[in-house]
Amino acid sequence: MAELTLPRAAGLRPVHIWIALGALGIFLFALVLARQTAMTGEGMTPALRDLLLWHSLLPRAATALLAGAALGLSGALLQRVLRNPIADPSTLGIAAGAQLALTLSLAFAPALLAFSREGTAFAGGVIAVALVLALSWRRDFEPVTVVVAGMTLSLMAGAMSAALILARGDYVFSLFIWGAGSLHQQNWQPAMLIGTRLALGAAAAFLLLRPLDLMILDDAGAKSLGVAVQGMRLMVIAIAVWLAASVVSQAGVIGFVGLAAPAFARLSGARRAGTLLLASPLIGALLLWITDSLVQLTAGGGGDLIPTGAAVGLLGGPLLLWLLPRLPASLRAPADAAAHRRRLRRPGRALALLAGGAALVTAFTLLAGRGLDGWTLATGPLLADLLVFRAPRVVAAAAAGGLLGAAGAIMQRLTGNPLAGPEVLGVSAGAGVGLAAALLLVPEPGTALLLGASAGGALGALLLVLAMAALTGFGAEKLLLSGIALSCMGLAILSAVFAAGGPGSFRLLAWMSGSTDTVGVAEAWILAACALVLMLPIVLTHRWLNLLPLGPAVSGSLGVPVVASQVLLTLLAAIMTGVAAFFVGPLSLIGLIGPHLARLTGLTDGRTFVFSSALIGALLMLLADWLARTLAFPYQLPTGLLAALVGGPYLIWLLQRGGSRHG
Repeated sequence: MAELTLPRAAGLRPVHIWIALGALGIFLFALVLARQTAMTGEGMTPALRDLLLWHSLLPRAATALLAGAALGLSGALLQRVLRNPIADPSTLGIAAGAQLALTLSLAFAPALLAFSREGTAFAGGVIAVALVLALSWRRDFEPVTVVVAGMTLSLMAGAMSAALILARGDYVFSLFIWGAGSLHQQNWQPAMLIGTRLALGAAAAFLLLRPLDLMILDDAGAKSLGVAVQGMRLMVIAIAVWLAASVVSQAGVIGFVGLAAPAFARLSGARRAGTLLLASPLIGALLLWITDSLVQLTAGGGGDLIPTGAAVGLLGGPLLLWLLPRLPASLRAPADAAAHRRRLRRPGRALALLAGGAALVTAFTLLAGRGLDGWTLATGPLLADLLVFRAPRVVAAAAAGGLLGAAGAIMQRLTGNPLAGPEVLGVSAGAGVGLAAALLLVPEPGTALLLGASAGGALGALLLVLAMAALTGFGAEKLLLSGIALSCMGLAILSAVFAAGGPGSFRLLAWMSGSTDTVGVAEAWILAACALVLMLPIVLTHRWLNLLPLGPAVSGSLGVPVVASQVLLTLLAAIMTGVAAFFVGPLSLIGLIGPHLARLTGLTDGRTFVFSSALIGALLMLLADWLARTLAFPYQLPTGLLAALVGGPYLIWLLQRGGSRHG
């Protein structure tokens, strides 16, 4: 990894900055103690005051320090052994896997949690990271591919968790709130458990210092110096997963700390493994402790306004965005398997075939289904009765899939990056923030207002991502980091809304899982009209879409109004994402898969690429909606969940295929 340094004033060293932040942490915690004393001073006996101090405030501070240190060490180990500066328990899917395992256990096997909550979380984390590594091993654990695989699995796990909560109601909703990273404590047991695991993990890591120092070399170099690379990698990953799972099992999901602590350690000058493994836990502990103190200082009479894990996301996202221009362009974008394919000579025929296929699939999903008597092909009066229920959701699924596919294609043309898409770049999370704002600020918002709020949130997120990408050169890894930061902030805001409770919480959960079974006739026609209106401008942007991927200088010299075209296409893609995400949620991955499939078929020319991506997106969403309706009949599965479960593995397979052919 290339060297990073913190900007410093004359005579000011990084260690001075961290000492100052440590003093800030002590000051904030002193304020917490003083505030608590003032709030409980009247009418509380000394015994109760001591009980609150020794069994709530001090255990909470200890848990924050130890959990932050464990996450910092876990992130440092993962980044070192995978040679990946954007690896951490969140980006590799470890935290989401552990959270899903806990949710599944609470819903279907509560005895597992009684037996070993930590073991359940560890099993979920191990399964998640094993899947990520198995899916990316053919590309030698290339950083961007590993993170895309981890983010994809996280999206899938998030969709499954949301679906379970909707199905089981309040029984597991409390776990979802707790899983946002709550550090409330009633005793010292969580701190002691995390501290014990941290001590054992740190001891194991420092016993492996020499091979960890050599892991900065490539596999061949490390092997020539006597390191058993694969065994070493598996051992260190197991330690990192164990540390992260211990934190998840006791405090819920706390993102960003495992990513930020090693990054700040390297920015402060840590190079060798020993220095990095010492600095990262200290920085992680400090970050989480300061954040938790701020959460307590802003708490009202009814408790914390937001969970600490959500607050970390709110603070960590901007910090990560600030870091982006200072990070080196060290990661290589995955090779695009279809980039080297020749274009089709007659793309019009291929588009016609895709349109015909979409029409056939639409007819199939309207006619075929399951009933009380098994599989049926509806005709005549039965079809007329079923159309009232099936037609709106079919229209909504097709229109939303088409919009997401087109939005993904436009984003990839704007950035010149095959990994760009509304789900990965945080645009869908931005749509969720806009939706949450409308639900919180307006007592009974209508469909038009919710649609506008969703589109506005998506637009804000996309503009921020593109601004950061422009500042950092549109590199693949920095584009992904921008998306991670925005997703982190967006999900933190949604977690705060969930923690606050209220009628909007379940509506947001339903949105996250991407359910179309509640779409009415009016909403379906609104979505269809929006899709038609938004697709029409693509006809006029053919030249822009062909030339913008060449870069601002080249496209500008060829007569393209670069700024105007980028602004208009950005606005178009954001509105498409906001409108579609409002109906099918943020987790479908259609915005990534549609353009990839279009490119694989050779439909890569300007507007043809966008229209073909839209048709493929519509096809995929129609199939996902039909499966959601039929697989668990008479129960309805969320369409977004099905799309993510089917599309996620296929997307990772495409990335592997690209690496094996062109990597």
